[in-house]
Amino acid sequence: MTIFLQSLDYQLWHIIVNGPRMPTRTIDGVVSPKPENEYNDNDFMMLQLNSKAKHVLFCAVGPNEFNRISSCDSAKQMWDLLEITYEGTNQVKESKISMLVHEYELFVMHDNECISDMFSRFTTIINSLKNLGKSYSNQELVRKILRCSLMTHETTTKNHENVEVKKKKSIAFKASKEDSESDEDGDVALITSQF
Repeated sequence: MTIFLQSLDYQLWHIIVNGPRMPTRTIDGVVSPKPENEYNDNDFMMLQLNSKAKHVLFCAVGPNEFNRISSCDSAKQMWDLLEITYEGTNQVKESKISMLVHEYELFVMHDNECISDMFSRFTTIINSLKNLGKSYSNQELVRKILRCSLMTHETTTKNHENVEVKKKKSIAFKASKEDSESDEDGDVALITSQF
């Protein structure tokens, strides 16, 4: 949503984040709201940007969110309300960041997981952190992936070595010769009974 708003007009984004600039006048060092009949073109343009920002937010949300934000006076109030609704308060954000950082720090490749699946899982964690305001440098991300892949590779290599050692062990059979006269007598008796 941020990129969409910035691409329309960067001043829109500025108004949403910082609030609208209301036209004011200064008389004898006292700042007061400017009456509408004294507005100039710049004042109208700034007011129009707030209305445009509100319009974009109205169009971007569904009916439930529209009902939630329709009573707000400024685009900033609307944005703040949506932000609390979907991202939570600062305390909730910190909790989410803490959980995701923990997940990032303990990240490993699962058994029988292909590299593309592992990377998708990793990217989901990183994007979630970035959306909450926590980001890592590319160097840190590359090191984390390499460490994760290296640990997985070492584990796999050790498992393969153990399997190869087990395969090299062979079973030896010991042959021995014993007389079995009783078996021969049974065989002769069986043959004669059939005739």
